[in-house]
Amino acid sequence: MSTGFSIHKMMMDRYSIAVFMMISFLVGVLNASEGDSDLHYRSCLAECEETGCVGDQCFRHCNFPSDGVLVDGPWYMKEPLYLKWKQWECESDCRYACMIDREKEREERGEEPIKYHGKWPFKRVLGIQEPASVAFSALNLAMHLHGWLSFVNLLYYNLPLNQDKKAYYEFASLCHVYAILAMNSWFWSIVFHTREVDLTESLDYSSAVALLGYSLILSILRSFNVRDEAARVMVAAPFLAFFTTHILYLNFYNLDYGWNVKVCAIMGVAQLLVWAIWAGVTRHPSRWKLWTVVFGSGLAMLLEIYDFPPHYGVFDAHSLWHGTTVPLTFLWWSFIRDDAEIRTLDFIKKIK
Repeated sequence: MSTGFSIHKMMMDRYSIAVFMMISFLVGVLNASEGDSDLHYRSCLAECEETGCVGDQCFRHCNFPSDGVLVDGPWYMKEPLYLKWKQWECESDCRYACMIDREKEREERGEEPIKYHGKWPFKRVLGIQEPASVAFSALNLAMHLHGWLSFVNLLYYNLPLNQDKKAYYEFASLCHVYAILAMNSWFWSIVFHTREVDLTESLDYSSAVALLGYSLILSILRSFNVRDEAARVMVAAPFLAFFTTHILYLNFYNLDYGWNVKVCAIMGVAQLLVWAIWAGVTRHPSRWKLWTVVFGSGLAMLLEIYDFPPHYGVFDAHSLWHGTTVPLTFLWWSFIRDDAEIRTLDFIKKIK
């Protein structure tokens, strides 16, 4: 009797394990991208992780464990420094090679590209994961640097200064902070799109939130012409508290991509509305530049909503969105320079 019970219990245990494994597999498939559940891709990935090769292409660093020591060699056989810098571990290269190999097969059959691990199948260029986004992010960084330097040159070398050698433009310090946050955000965008890991993702999201949040504050302060320091602090404090809390939430509780997109979208739309309303009621001589930036930015946001596979394996909707912001950034800093010059000259006329 006890023997029969033991056999029955053993069969039930095995059945439970099998059911659990099946449920786990189904949950993983449901949560994964379409490409992740492709049997050919999964088979290729399993073979690559075991052998370090995909077809005739083999990855030398697949012979290295995480400590960088060669598996079948002496301790001093270290992984090259540039590979450590890129953090191109075996799993990443296997995924990329299998993805490209699988997409070639799908293309030959006339099938559309699909996502793998939540990402479109991009083609790497010089080891860069998303080359178009990196290039456009670099251009945006360059535009902000150029805009800020030209703004500084205008303020301190071409416009009158007060007795303390400070600019008359009341929003100069706010623009300096904006420039630093903007360049910081685009720098981490370059790093993130070059190599996506948890750290670069967190830094990219956090810097973007900081920039968007501060941009919203700047739009409110400038539109309502808030010049008193105490009033500025009172206006900015609740926004700063929310943005800081959101960044802490992303970094230390849950890096929720969907929630972060909603927060960023709300901040982006809010500041565009503030600028649009102000441009509509003001008689600022350069308001047409502001209108162009507002409408251009609004249209560019549609690229974030309309997601499509990368053309030629390089240009997707997100990268094109980065591309559209390059000329808008140039025009935006042109407006800031005009605003600084107009307000400075008006102030000089009043005190004479």
